[in-house]
This record gives sequence, C-alpha cells and structure tokens, in this order.
Amino acid sequence: MAEGGRRLAEVLRHLADAAREGVKTKALDRLAYQLIHKSGAKPAFLHYRPAGAVKAYPFTLCASLNAVVVHGQPSEYVLCEGDVLKLDLGLIYKGFNLDAAVTVGIGKIGKDAERLLKATKDALVAGIAEAMTGHTLGDIGSAIERVAKKNKCGIADGLTGHGIGRALHEDPTVFNFGTRGEGEELREGLVIAIEPMFTLGKSATEQLRDESYATVDGSLAAHFEHTVAITKNGPRILTG
Repeated sequence: MAEGGRRLAEVLRHLADAAREGVKTKALDRLAYQLIHKSGAKPAFLHYRPAGAVKAYPFTLCASLNAVVVHGQPSEYVLCEGDVLKLDLGLIYKGFNLDAAVTVGIGKIGKDAERLLKATKDALVAGIAEAMTGHTLGDIGSAIERVAKKNKCGIADGLTGHGIGRALHEDPTVFNFGTRGEGEELREGLVIAIEPMFTLGKSATEQLRDESYATVDGSLAAHFEHTVAITKNGPRILTG
C-alpha cells in the first residue's frame, strides 16, 4: 500500500499542477486515467458502485467544483479564475486500494476561500496526528472538529472517511467530529482514509441528480484526504 500510495500522490500532484484556467475537468479525468495506467496501477473509482448508489461511477477522477463537496463528475466545464476545485482520486495497486484528495484554487481566489482551504488542510494534519495505537476514532474526529470551530467552518453533513485496503470502502467509518476517548480504539495495522470536508456556510448537504453532494446553501466547500496506516511508531501517511 505504501508503494501504491506513493504512485497516487505523484499522479495527484500532476493533476493539481494541470488544473488551471481554460482547462476542462474532463481533460483532467483523461489525464488521471493515463497517469494511473502509466504508473502500473488501475483506477479505483472507474466503474465502482458504492453502497446506496444507483449506478457505477463512470469516471476515473472526482472533480467537484465550488459548492459541490464530493463525487462531482468531470464534464466539459472550463475552469475559471476563482473556482475552488476538489480533486479526489483512487487507484488499485497489487490488489490494494489507495485514496487521496486535494483542493486547489484556480487563479486568484477570495480570502474566505483561502481561509477555507487552509482550515481544511490543517484539520487533516490534526486528524492524522491522532492516528496512533491506543487512541480512538473519537480522538481523530474531535481534532478535526476543533479546527472547524476555530475557523468558523461548517463540517459537511453525512460525509465521512473510511477504512481502506482490499476494498475501497471498509470499516470503520471515520467521522469528522467526535469526542475524545470515544469510538473504536485504533490498532496497529489498521489503514484508514481521513478526509475532512469543510464549508464556508452551513453544514447541510444534499445529493444532486448525478449523485454528487453539494452544500444546500451554495457555500464553497473544500476536501483534503490521505490514506494513513496505524503503526507502532505512529501514523504513517501512505499517500504523502
């Protein structure tokens, strides 16, 4: 998984660099497909049907714009200055799944958008710091929640992290809020996807017709994610 994570991180860096004004999100999806195959891996999202979904996902990349939090589908949309784009990507390497996400601002973005991106990224760092043996899932959620409150951000409702390994989505559910000391204890060898998803407005989300999730109030959203292993020496970021 560590080698698969290294390859995913490299692909995601290329995509983030390629996301700029004038580029169609479908072009980013094609690039993701090409780079994953070139790396010797397979796309994890393409044709994947998560629990509760009406149909399988038809793209390699999730490209979620502005108020769309996650699962946005690439399209002919041309990126414009000021857009906030979430790039969520997974791959399968030697039978193991890896999952990671970054949020990028296109051109110059507003100060509130910059605050949102920084807060969400800081929350990921805070959550990962709690991913140690003997700690709990509540410790991770509590750390993420504290960062949201400090920065006056909403935590996107109903959207969580997850266990990951032979399957893309495994137990346990990794919430972006919680109480210290509560929830499942973290054990050595567990691998989880930690993924704070914050909003500039209220927390409420809704599922759109394409099965993506967006903020109900239309406020901007951000998403950062790493696949993290729990080891005796502390958290190990596999997708860094």
